[in-house]
Amino acid sequence: MEISGENYSVVYDPSNATITCKGSLRLYGTEGYAEVMALFNEVVEQDPDTITLKLHDLQFLNSSGINTLSKFVIQVRNQKGSHLVVRGTHKFPWQGKSLKNLQRLMPDLQLVLE
Repeated sequence: MEISGENYSVVYDPSNATITCKGSLRLYGTEGYAEVMALFNEVVEQDPDTITLKLHDLQFLNSSGINTLSKFVIQVRNQKGSHLVVRGTHKFPWQGKSLKNLQRLMPDLQLVLE
């Protein structure tokens, strides 16, 4: 499954339950992120043992995107079937700040910043 726009892509690989986000996600509001949220919902419904969210190449995520990401984390937490690994980078300052907040929503989330 893949969602892409002019400056971004969100790709799901079901063989290893990995979601990869690249580029700059500057969509507008809940409506703008509806396709991304639908992809996240589908991944959660598949209930894999571990879901990996790779953000190494995601240069920017606006507040609506962070809200969408937070909803995804809460969904995974509430399902209680999957472990969530979020992989990011120190290269983009927003990741260090925003991704750590996801651990408040799901304390057993594994955050890896490289």
